[in-house]
Amino acid sequence: MTLPTPILHTERLRLRPFTDDDADALFALQSDADVLRYWDSPPWVDRASVARFMDGCRRMAEEGSGARVAIERSADQAFVGWCTFNSWNPDFRSASLGYCFTRAAWGHGYATEAARAVLGWAFDALDLNRVQSETDTRNPASARVLEKLGFTREGTLREDCIVNGDVSDSWVYGLLRRDWVR
Repeated sequence: MTLPTPILHTERLRLRPFTDDDADALFALQSDADVLRYWDSPPWVDRASVARFMDGCRRMAEEGSGARVAIERSADQAFVGWCTFNSWNPDFRSASLGYCFTRAAWGHGYATEAARAVLGWAFDALDLNRVQSETDTRNPASARVLEKLGFTREGTLREDCIVNGDVSDSWVYGLLRRDWVR
């Protein structure tokens, strides 16, 4: 079963499938050590990572396991980041949510706005009951985004990630359909 990547519009953003035109902006985002300081993988150092990421987007849609959207500002079509709805399990009616934004996009509410649109699409389009997300415990901004969306912190995964020798914990957040408020 395929899961076509949606095109979504919010007040300030357009969420759409990735295209080859996004390659440079995507590489700049994913190679920024400051952006990825709380990520579960190191910054990209080679451009082949772009092709692997794009292949992963296509494979996710073809397999029906999720959707990853590029996010651009409507006003100037500037790439500001991406959001993913993945690990869709129709039997458990569950999935995961993730996002990554450029430094220039931080502090403008884009993550909350974009994630809200993706969640709205997912709850409407699928018989979804639960969405899970994880964030590094050192990243309070990401935790605030999830909490604004109605997620509940459910626990801590101790020493969950080791990236370049740096050990970190992750908070696990969950959002149930009955708690979802647009």
